[in-house]
Amino acid sequence: MSAYRAAYKALTSGQPLQPGEATQLLAHLRKELGTELADAVEKQLDGQYQRTDTDTDGSYRKKRRQYGAAMRIVNAFRELAAAPFRPNIPTQRDNRSTS
Repeated sequence: MSAYRAAYKALTSGQPLQPGEATQLLAHLRKELGTELADAVEKQLDGQYQRTDTDTDGSYRKKRRQYGAAMRIVNAFRELAAAPFRPNIPTQRDNRSTS
């Protein structure tokens, strides 16, 4: 049973959930929603960074770097959605050149 269906059933049944059950249900909802969003973004990104006939080698390398950066964000989002109750958000690395 999907987390959405379980949440709907719990809300409409009139029977209160135990705190542990509610916590598990909310965590499962968060994980399912995060996975669905990450999959949708990944699907949309997939066609956006394909090599075209007009791309030079340099522009294609730039597309690959951009795709890699976008996928790192998508994967971090998946990890955050699947994390326990208080996920640790990774610090931003500042590796940009100043020159």
